[in-house]
Amino acid sequence: MAEPVRSREDAAIEALRALVRIPTVSRRRPEDVEAGVFARFHAELRARFPLVHARLECTAIGAAGLLFRWAGPGAGCPVVLMAHQDVVPVEPDDPWQHDPFGAEVVDGWVWGRGTLDDKGPLVAVCAAVESLLGAAFTPARDVWLFFGCDEEVAGVSARLAVEELRRRGVEPWFVLDEGGAVASGTVPGVAVAQAVIGVAEKGITNVELRVAGRGGHASVPARLGPTARLARAVGRVDAMRHPAHVPDATAEFFRRLAPHAPAPLRPLLRRAGRLRPLLARVLGRLGPEASSMTRTTAVVTTLSGSPALNVVATTAVAGVNVRVMVGDSVDSVLARMRGAVADDQVRFEILDRNERCPLSPVDDDAFRLLEATVGRVFPDAVTVPYIMMAATDSRHFTAICQRVYRFAPLRMSKEQRAAIHSYDERVGVQDFLDGVEWYRLLLQNLD
Repeated sequence: MAEPVRSREDAAIEALRALVRIPTVSRRRPEDVEAGVFARFHAELRARFPLVHARLECTAIGAAGLLFRWAGPGAGCPVVLMAHQDVVPVEPDDPWQHDPFGAEVVDGWVWGRGTLDDKGPLVAVCAAVESLLGAAFTPARDVWLFFGCDEEVAGVSARLAVEELRRRGVEPWFVLDEGGAVASGTVPGVAVAQAVIGVAEKGITNVELRVAGRGGHASVPARLGPTARLARAVGRVDAMRHPAHVPDATAEFFRRLAPHAPAPLRPLLRRAGRLRPLLARVLGRLGPEASSMTRTTAVVTTLSGSPALNVVATTAVAGVNVRVMVGDSVDSVLARMRGAVADDQVRFEILDRNERCPLSPVDDDAFRLLEATVGRVFPDAVTVPYIMMAATDSRHFTAICQRVYRFAPLRMSKEQRAAIHSYDERVGVQDFLDGVEWYRLLLQNLD
């Protein structure tokens, strides 16, 4: 006898709450991770989803990553569904309305760290698979589930998962990870909901600007010491405007939104592919979020200098976070930054280098499957591609797959999106259940 729908939905909500209560905070230094916290998470996951663990092959990846294989009949390339177990820390002074690890249900919302990023999607995937296993369903092709453990610290588990899949000869049809959502309020003047599917990611590179000098006593300062010279360089980096690009994905984003835009903008958006320079100028005036869709950004995020007020620094350092846009490369961006700083005494040190991800196709059966599934569950939403400004574990999977998409099937308001990595993160109960249904339909239609 099939499990009652209401019972299945209640079980999914309770599973989300139980897993949010486990503070799987990842840290850059593995020794700083709370001992046993991921083991507790795995035990709870096993208890909540017994069929997933009994019937799917599971391989441990790295420190705490999990890679499941759900065998299909053998026809067709497999599919990889991804999420991550880890969450960012909670700052002690953040004014949460409810306990960030309490997973309280209040006014139709489940509150807590990870409800959106990324335990909500993780539990939704597991709940969808569990219910299909309970109905004796077999997918049309192999399905792999990968749940990383260190995404928030740009860790190694995703790279190790790619290595494992490559060792097994797995070449996915498509990969689906977190990223976009069913969003509102993304474009001024456009009221329709948008199912925003990431088809690429900006590259993330971190650079330090470093100035060294003699230092000394603050009572006898030399002109243009390390801190002053660094401050001048920081000002020049901050004033930079990198060239604007409107890649195919961004042009398609606006072309699909054209019928829903204010009347004066419709002709421009409808012809976005042919009017890219004009569109880039318009977007550049619509605020930081819209402007960032068209260009590389470089922002100073950390500063250090003298350890004391009466000491001139011998070394001053500024950390710069660079997001490399499609059409740029790390080398071209650094060349522009060096040209803008125009000071040989400011040394550039690259801490890590990541080029932007390749574009995944939009005019393709895999994308059309995602779009059709959106239409079934979110009929009010327009499906649009976009280029992500943040990074996900899925960027590593571009090494084995040409179709890597980033989309969490959850409704998220502008306020909710602002709560990710901040305070008052929460997911609507019905929105979460819609996400479970979205994954169910996707898995049922992989043929």
